[in-house]
Amino acid sequence: MDTTQTHDGVLREKPEPFWLDPKKRAIFFQILVVGAVALLAWYLISNTVANLQRQKIATGFGFLGKEASFEIGESVIAYDASNTYARALVVGALNTIKVSFIGIVITVFLGTFIGIARLSSNWLISRLAAIYIEGMQDVPVLLQLFFWYAIFYETLPSPRQALKPMHGVFLCNRGLVMPVPEWHPAYGYVFLAFAAACLMVWGLRRWARKRQDETGKTFPVFRVSLALVLGLPLGVWAALGAPFAMSVPELRGFNFRGGTTWSPEFMALLLGLILYTAAFVAEAVRAGIQSVSKGQREAAMALGLRPAQVLRLVILPQALRVIIPPLTSQMLNLTKNSSLAVAIGYPDFVSVANTTINQTGQSIEGVALIMLVYLIFSLSTSAFMNWYNKKVKLVER
Repeated sequence: MDTTQTHDGVLREKPEPFWLDPKKRAIFFQILVVGAVALLAWYLISNTVANLQRQKIATGFGFLGKEASFEIGESVIAYDASNTYARALVVGALNTIKVSFIGIVITVFLGTFIGIARLSSNWLISRLAAIYIEGMQDVPVLLQLFFWYAIFYETLPSPRQALKPMHGVFLCNRGLVMPVPEWHPAYGYVFLAFAAACLMVWGLRRWARKRQDETGKTFPVFRVSLALVLGLPLGVWAALGAPFAMSVPELRGFNFRGGTTWSPEFMALLLGLILYTAAFVAEAVRAGIQSVSKGQREAAMALGLRPAQVLRLVILPQALRVIIPPLTSQMLNLTKNSSLAVAIGYPDFVSVANTTINQTGQSIEGVALIMLVYLIFSLSTSAFMNWYNKKVKLVER
């Protein structure tokens, strides 16, 4: 920095221009970029609005309050054609959440199992896992959806000749039909007991970890937690009379009555997403396990731990820091790939939004809603997995 001499003879530093100061220059460029992006957004939006007005195309989200006038094949909540477009879109979003949540849970378990099997010392098990991974990864997920959809509609029998793998469960070209418990007020208290048990388990784990750090004594957290999670709800259920009325499906006419039905579209979508994504999850699990040095395994076995204990207590906790980032990516891919449901007729959010766009002509608003909903799904999944990643990461001293 240059110096200058004042009238009293004192040397003072001469301030540099802001373009020579790295911090000020960085702030200036950031403001410049933000301004350019805002200007571009303003131009695109104003140009779009002007063109829509010129062509007399209606804009806005007022159509959400109008009557939808179309049916939706399956929904989590009650819906009929007299409901609004807003409710129809909610039904589509819930259908997407339903298939994504069930798919993610099953995919994590299946992918973990196959990833561990890929590293098995048994040659046959290892080869079968490798064949599954390579086969599923190399076949596009859309083709797999078409394949499973054709399996349900072309190979499975009609309801009258439905396959019956067990009592009350039927498999036919109408989907998977199975019994479900009939609702009883006692189930609400059972759910509250389950939630209370989960809170107790959380507190127990924290106490046991603190106790072990202070005294070195371990506590059977898993067994006690399992007893709480199962025993407390079962105790409440038994105290309230142990209601257990089941709605069992029965064939009446050309269809089943009672129970619950998972449609061929839902089953094909779920199977395709699970089997495809589990192959990538398995590779992430394999890479995470292989990232743990052999010395960790050898040291654990030298202490007398069984192979299952070595995997559960030593290998997997260290492998999680490698597994979780790609696992998060695969969860997001499964959710986004669920939009392919439109190809096999499952009424997910994209399918319902497309129908809404075709009937109302509000294409810009419809596409914006699709982008917003999937952005919310992705950010929510990423936020949860980032939180979990911080909870399980190794703390270095």
